Amino acid sequence: MKKALVPTAYVLLNSDLGSDESIINEVKQILAEEQIKYEVQGVYGVYDIVLKLTSDDSEKLRAIITNKVRKISKVQSTLTMMVIEEQENL
Repeated sequence: MKKALVPTAYVLLNSDLGSDESIINEVKQILAEEQIKYEVQGVYGVYDIVLKLTSDDSEKLRAIITNKVRKISKVQSTLTMMVIEEQENL
């Protein structure tokens, strides 16, 4: 039985040294205006920040990631993973 999932994306961000907090604040400002659900956290490891986005509109997610999140100053690089919207429950 297949279950439709809410469009979700995980975005891993690399930032300039010491800029994590300002990037997280900017992400929160951007996403508050977009009215989508999100979680953002600083992490240890290869990436500095993990961002989880959910929206009823997968195209809106792509546009926000491409046109807003990736263009935040002090973001060095991103890796975006879109969740498969329909997949079989195991």
